[in-house]
Amino acid sequence: MRDYVVAVDVGTGSARAGVLDREGQLLGRAETPIRMNRPAADFAEQDSENIWHAVCASVRTAVERAGVAPQCVVGISFDATCSLVVRDRDGGQVSVSPDGEPGWDTIVWLDHRALSEADECTQTGHRVLDYIGGVMSPEMQTPKLMWLKRNLPRCWNAAGHFFDLADFLTWKASGSLARSQCTLTCKWTYLAHEKSGWQSDFFETVGIPDMLERGQLPGEASPIGLDLGPLAADAADALGLTEQCRVGAGLIDAHGGALGVLGGFAGDADSIDRHMALIAGTSSCVMAFSREARPVPGVWGPYLGAALPGCWLGEGGQSVSGALLDHIIRWHAAGGEPDAGMHKRICDRVNELRAAEGYELAARLHVLPDFHGNRSPLADPHAVGVISGLTLDASFDSLCRLYWRTAMAIAFGIRHILDALNEKGYAIDTLHVTGGHTKNPLLMELYADAAGCTVEEPGAEDAMLLGTGMVAATAAGLHDSLTDACVSMAQRGRARRPNPIARERFDRDYRVFLEMHRQRRALDAIASGRTGI
Repeated sequence: MRDYVVAVDVGTGSARAGVLDREGQLLGRAETPIRMNRPAADFAEQDSENIWHAVCASVRTAVERAGVAPQCVVGISFDATCSLVVRDRDGGQVSVSPDGEPGWDTIVWLDHRALSEADECTQTGHRVLDYIGGVMSPEMQTPKLMWLKRNLPRCWNAAGHFFDLADFLTWKASGSLARSQCTLTCKWTYLAHEKSGWQSDFFETVGIPDMLERGQLPGEASPIGLDLGPLAADAADALGLTEQCRVGAGLIDAHGGALGVLGGFAGDADSIDRHMALIAGTSSCVMAFSREARPVPGVWGPYLGAALPGCWLGEGGQSVSGALLDHIIRWHAAGGEPDAGMHKRICDRVNELRAAEGYELAARLHVLPDFHGNRSPLADPHAVGVISGLTLDASFDSLCRLYWRTAMAIAFGIRHILDALNEKGYAIDTLHVTGGHTKNPLLMELYADAAGCTVEEPGAEDAMLLGTGMVAATAAGLHDSLTDACVSMAQRGRARRPNPIARERFDRDYRVFLEMHRQRRALDAIASGRTGI
């Protein structure tokens, strides 16, 4: 039966691959780690060849585990972090590392080396900012490219291709230089709703007028799931597939997760704005769809067709969430390595403490989770984290209390974004969660109780792979359109409703959370001399 597809999900630390059937059932899955280089604070780099090799290893193993013959796989697509890959005119690697070490040709999405360049973009007041929440993020590609041209002219002069990582993978697989509507619209200031998507005057203003030509960026973006052609011979051999397998235009990893949890509503544009996707792992991304454009300050977008055709997308998030819990464990005197066993030990002890102290557990301990800036809804990459209520207690129980209140702060951050969206016309009452946080019982409880939403856990074993599988199935022609693929392959989830008894306590803590944001701004103003207080 020739009705299987392969989905590839490249996250921050690993490449996953899965084999799915046309109904969306995951038949085999594999994961391979990828390397990262941290040459300085706020710098993060990867090797795109290392990523490709990890992809190939994962695909081969997943196909073997699925027990599917390679010739039965008719489609493949990729989702990936919004990292920037630089290649030369012949397709070879170009180092983006300050020390020029070969191989590090990829600036990772979380790299914040271009903070000042992002601020410059914001200060232009250009209308492209109206479609990224009003503020340029250093996690987007324009400021990263500005930084490269200014600080690594050898890299800029050698460059012949600029890729978002998902587009690099489709190029590697098929040879196509097409770029996804998802990647260009969300990270490159391409305005998909306009006849001329690129705004050349913006790139001239920020000093990279040659970016489009130098990076071989096409005049138009390709819709997600567009058939880009068959696998190239060398790629088919490396992946363990055949040249009859079609390659679909991919998307950013979080957007693949959004399709995986919200795809079932793709045919109901009138009510889809009641649902929000939360793709939560190292960082967290939230996505909400609507029939019409709904600009929200501090929320990226609105983007047309960045995940679902014909729908506008608003995208917010937290630059660190799961990574923040890991940091708290490493940072505390009673902590250590933040592996799965340590997280479970802490969660178990938190529940024992809650059994004795209830919702008053660590009631005077409060956390602002902006340890790597605030992506949404404040859109302040310079924001810092705050912990209030510390004592000299360095016991394991004090770590558990801090972990509990940090998890609560992460949930309040999601509530903060949700409130901003609902104030601008959304009617969100259901949160669909996927990613690593579904394995953390405290976070899943808090997303319901502290955010005040019905929380739906995905029915799919891996919603990221499911969403990207929908894209691959579209490219392979197993379904007539991406909308049809989403509806046909969707998997029903499990709902958790908020506990009404907890509402009053969490409402009070949320008021403290908002007040801490205000006080942090006031303290920053005093320290910088911007106020007479």
